[in-house]
Amino acid sequence: MDIKNKRNFGELLMAQSLDEDGEFIPLISDEDEDDVKNVEIPDELPILPLKNTVLFPGVVIPISVGRDKSLKLVKESYAGDRLIGAVSQKDPEISDPGKNDLTRIGTVAQILKILEMPDGSTSVIIQGKRRFRLDKIISSDPFFRARVKLLDDQKPKKGDKEFIALVQSLKDMSLKIIKLSSNIPQEASFAVRNIESSEFLINFICANSNVEVKEKQALLEISNLKSRSTKLLEQLTKEVQMLELKNDIQSKVKQELDKQQREYMLHQQMKTIQDELGGSPGDQELGELKGKAREKKWTKKVEEVFDKEIEKLQRMNPAVAEYSVQMNYLQVLLDLPWDEYSEDNFDLARAEKILDKDHYGLEKVKERILEHLAVLKLKGDMKSPLLCLYGPPGVGKTSLGKSVAKALGRSYVRISLGGMHDEAEIRGHRKTYIGAMPGRIIQNIKKAKYSNPVFILDEIDKLGNDFRGDPSSALLEVLDPEQNNAFHDNFLEIEYDLSKVLFISTANTIGSINPALRDRMEMIEISGYLVEEKIEIAKRHLIPKQLELHGLKKGMLLFSKKVIEQVIEDYTRESGVRELDKQIAKVIRSVAKDVAYGREINRKLTKEDIVKIMGPPKYLKDVYSGNEFAGVSTGLAWTPVGGQILFIETSLSSGKGKLTLTGNLGDVMKESAVIAIEYLKSHSHLLDLPAEVFDNWNYHIHVPEGAIPKDGPSAGIAMITSVASAFTQRKVKKQLAMTGEITLRGKVLPVGGIKEKILAAKRANIREIILSAENRKDIEEVKADYLKGLEFHFVENIGQVLDLVLLKQKVDKPKDILAVLKEKSSDKE
Repeated sequence: MDIKNKRNFGELLMAQSLDEDGEFIPLISDEDEDDVKNVEIPDELPILPLKNTVLFPGVVIPISVGRDKSLKLVKESYAGDRLIGAVSQKDPEISDPGKNDLTRIGTVAQILKILEMPDGSTSVIIQGKRRFRLDKIISSDPFFRARVKLLDDQKPKKGDKEFIALVQSLKDMSLKIIKLSSNIPQEASFAVRNIESSEFLINFICANSNVEVKEKQALLEISNLKSRSTKLLEQLTKEVQMLELKNDIQSKVKQELDKQQREYMLHQQMKTIQDELGGSPGDQELGELKGKAREKKWTKKVEEVFDKEIEKLQRMNPAVAEYSVQMNYLQVLLDLPWDEYSEDNFDLARAEKILDKDHYGLEKVKERILEHLAVLKLKGDMKSPLLCLYGPPGVGKTSLGKSVAKALGRSYVRISLGGMHDEAEIRGHRKTYIGAMPGRIIQNIKKAKYSNPVFILDEIDKLGNDFRGDPSSALLEVLDPEQNNAFHDNFLEIEYDLSKVLFISTANTIGSINPALRDRMEMIEISGYLVEEKIEIAKRHLIPKQLELHGLKKGMLLFSKKVIEQVIEDYTRESGVRELDKQIAKVIRSVAKDVAYGREINRKLTKEDIVKIMGPPKYLKDVYSGNEFAGVSTGLAWTPVGGQILFIETSLSSGKGKLTLTGNLGDVMKESAVIAIEYLKSHSHLLDLPAEVFDNWNYHIHVPEGAIPKDGPSAGIAMITSVASAFTQRKVKKQLAMTGEITLRGKVLPVGGIKEKILAAKRANIREIILSAENRKDIEEVKADYLKGLEFHFVENIGQVLDLVLLKQKVDKPKDILAVLKEKSSDKE
């Protein structure tokens, strides 16, 4: 027997609503349901195996009967009481099922009508009555006959709110499925809305839900109606989600197809209109590109590449993405100044005048630029130098590039390398990528419009590197005179000549620059400005600039040298002039406000005016503190914002030679202190002290301003002076400062930052400075005007230092250093 499930919701609904005479019957109510159940059912029933379907109580379904056994069963039963047992097969593929192939729970069915179809097949309309369980198969020939036990559904109590909510949810979900599904007729919603019986509604939805036969059978086997409805609601929820997803996908596909069709139609219309007007914009663009190319000054190789790429563009459809990529590439080729160079101005006197006007000091840099210009004038052609200007912030490294460009008569471009991590920023991206562009070097050459600009590479010491590459390695090719005449940019894929570009890089420190990169550049140090230099810079540049920016005429406000010096020393602490520029702007803003109010102003500023405008001094001036105490010496230190004096203090206490270091000292500075102690221990005769005395005192070396980290070897001679003074209780020479590294052999080695340290010494009214003999060359580079009032002592060993700094005179109330030794010797006696 072949039983097929009519899964079309419309057929099920039609079967549900027909009576035996083919007329519509109402969907059952609670009373009708009781009548269905009250049908007298015998203990033994003929069993009809159902394939691909499950019958639920109260539900009417049509089935096709094809197997001989099933036809005989249906006809005999229809002639009798019309009652049969409908049981689902476990495996629908079995054509002749045995008793073990049937499920144990089924539904008593009443045959409503047998229909002979035009194609010769037989359809039977049956209605479920009650659930039953197969107890025993009595016979299997000519069809299955079994003893059954009827099962009752467990109904919730009347008025159960949870059950009422479940039933309403099932009804809502069913209506939603009908609305979302295109295969279910909308009339089905009428049937669902008008079912009055909750039990029948549950069974009706179970029978007609689009779930697997196994899941339907599982629903039929649940006796508790609330549990059955809960399980059914889960399955309906999944079906709703699937339908919504399916509808969403279909909607998106339809929209995409509609969009493509619309675009196609619009393109066709545009093409027709363009043909009528006499040519397309694409052809016009190609014509313009070719016209520019004919006028372009470039090499034969670049011209061949351009011709090849424009032929490729002509074969492309303007609608494809690659068209814009190719068009962008050709536009970049045309915009680059391949063999276009600006003419250098070889008037050396004019160039020197411009450099001096824009920047005060910086003699080394100016001299190097003028040398380059002189050679260019004589030879006519040479590779540009690769300069690296390094020094503290605010000393004019970046702005110097503009002055150089002005002096040479070249265009000026600048890129900031600070924080750059991606190698593609230098070399560019391959043009095959959407949105690709050349690297920053080629982009700025295009912006300069000439192939020989002054190119500033700002903050080269702050380049980074990560998984995207190392930009500093990419710069090796840019800054190598032997390679940059054929620089390769990934976007261009053609070599570009950068040998005529004057690259000037800037950095604050050179320690973090890639060594290979540093080797390619000519390093020029720009040290911090002295107070005298800052005063001149303020008078010549900063004050006129700020007066103009604030709308005040020249001469409306006068700054004397004393006033400018007051602003520098009391309100700034830097090597450059950036903070000084801000403070001058603050003073001029205050005066500009008074002018705007119509108040009378004092044209010549006084120190009192500065304090009134700026408030109390922000920085205390470094002042020499005298030589009244033993164990105190004055050192000189270099900081990123300039030089400063440094006091080294040594205190002794009775003990066993323990050394304590405080003041936030770095490892190198701590090592200097250890070297100082060990040297004095091994050379105690220099102080006329027995060696044992060092083992009877604990020494504490402290450097004030403990919140500020300090490091470096330059405090070596100041530390040994401090310790020697503490052990001898002799005074240190007045108004004397020192800087130099020491060794265990007693050598005094040279240190850096001499210019900044001299500036700090002058600020603190120091008159004498001790330096290593090898630092004499640094003093010779400083202008003589800035050295007035200072006496320099150049030493080679520690003995010379101690002879210079330690006076014969002892401090007031000196400590008896040898008392401990005397006590010990008397104890022994």
